[in-house]
Amino acid sequence: MSRRSDLTPEDRRIWARVTGSVKEKVARKALRVTPGAAEVDPAAAPHPKGLAKTPVKAPPKFIKPSKAAPLVQAVTAPAVSQRGRGLPEELEPRRQRRLSRERDPIEAKIDLHGYGRFQAQDALTAFLMGAQARGYRSVLVVTGQGRRGGTGVIRASVHEWL
Repeated sequence: MSRRSDLTPEDRRIWARVTGSVKEKVARKALRVTPGAAEVDPAAAPHPKGLAKTPVKAPPKFIKPSKAAPLVQAVTAPAVSQRGRGLPEELEPRRQRRLSRERDPIEAKIDLHGYGRFQAQDALTAFLMGAQARGYRSVLVVTGQGRRGGTGVIRASVHEWL
């Protein structure tokens, strides 16, 4: 069966009426992209018609504690013995459910395979500070099992470092 290439005047009128009422879909919220994921210059990327370009904000800068004035009085965290040494703090049930169902994306990932104990601690601290500065809410830390199997040194130490 061959396909007709030309439309009747009535078909063209109907098509013009249908396409004239279509509006462009606007995204609900912007997605966060990990650094280096896309090497496209945002200024060179095409923008949909009718949407204004929004200025890109620079990530927040850290202020040294000596220069910053305290806004409120500091509250000390519970001692490690009260919390349970090496035990992770529990997530809210709703947050944990959203992460497990992949509704909340993991925004950054660090793989500590091949690091020594002290190198891993330094890398993890720098990674978490950078993720916090970027406003990330969920990150993934991959530790591995260690050389001899079982629980590795880094895996056992991560909860103490946090």
